[in-house]
Amino acid sequence: MLEILKAILFGVVEGITEWLPISSTGHLILLNEFVTLDVSEEFWSMFEVVIQLGAILAVVVLFWNKIFPFYVGKQAEEKGTFIRKDVFVLWFKILAACIPAAIVGLAFDDILEAYFYNYQTVAIMLILFGVLFLVVENKNKGKKPKIRKLQDITYTTAIIIGVFQLIAAVFPGTSRSGATILGALMIGVSRTVAAEFTFFLAIPVMFGASLLKILKFGFSFTGMEVAILLTGMIVAFLVSLFVIKFLMDYIKKHNFKIFGWYRIILGVLVLVYFMAAG
Repeated sequence: MLEILKAILFGVVEGITEWLPISSTGHLILLNEFVTLDVSEEFWSMFEVVIQLGAILAVVVLFWNKIFPFYVGKQAEEKGTFIRKDVFVLWFKILAACIPAAIVGLAFDDILEAYFYNYQTVAIMLILFGVLFLVVENKNKGKKPKIRKLQDITYTTAIIIGVFQLIAAVFPGTSRSGATILGALMIGVSRTVAAEFTFFLAIPVMFGASLLKILKFGFSFTGMEVAILLTGMIVAFLVSLFVIKFLMDYIKKHNFKIFGWYRIILGVLVLVYFMAAG
C-alpha cells in the first residue's frame, strides 16, 4: 500500500510538471531523492519515462478535434472526403520536429542517463533556462508574434523547435516543454501556439521513448510493478487534464516569467541542499 501511495505522489508531480515549463524529469529525479520507490533500478529507469504516457493521453483527449486527421460520419459526407489535409500537414511538421531528439535518444540514451541524470545537471539547467525565460520575455515585451496560428508554422520553424527539444532530451532539468516553448518564443511564435505545438510534439516523442524503455526493461513485470506503473500513469493523466486547461487559460493573459523565477529559485535550493548534505 505504501508503494501505491508513493506512485500516486509521483503521478501528481508528473501531471503538474510535464506541461508547466519546469521539467518533469528533473522533478521526478529530485523527488526520488526524498521518496524512493522500493523497486529495482531497471524498473525505476523505465517508470520515470513511461509514467509520462498518462500525461500524454490527456493531450490526446483534450485536443482530439485538432489532431485527429480524418473526418468521420456527417462531416465526411459534408466535406466530400475523410482526409483532413491541414491536420496531416501539421503531423508531418510535428514528425519533422521529432527527428533531432529521436536520433540522439536512440543512439545515446544509456550514455546520457549515466552522465546527466543527477541533481547537479538538473539544478544547473533549471537555473539556466529560468534566466533564459526572463530574458526572452523581456525582449519580446510589446512585440507582436509573427506566428499566431498552428497552420503558420513552417517546416523550418518546426525543425528549429525540434532542436530545442533535443537540448531537453540531453539535459534533464531543461524541461521538454520549457525548451520547445522557449525556442518557439525566440523565433516569433505566440505563447498559445508555442504551447499547443509543444503538447502535440510530446505525443510521438513520449510514445517512442516509452516504447524504447519498455522494450529495454522487458515484459516480465511483477504484479506490484504493474500496479505501481498503472497508478502513476492514471494519476498523471487525471492531473494533466486540469493542468493543461490551467496553462492554456493562464498564458492568454500572462507571460512565462513566473515559471522562470520558479526554476531559478528551485535550482538554487537544490544546489544548496545537496551541497549542505554532502
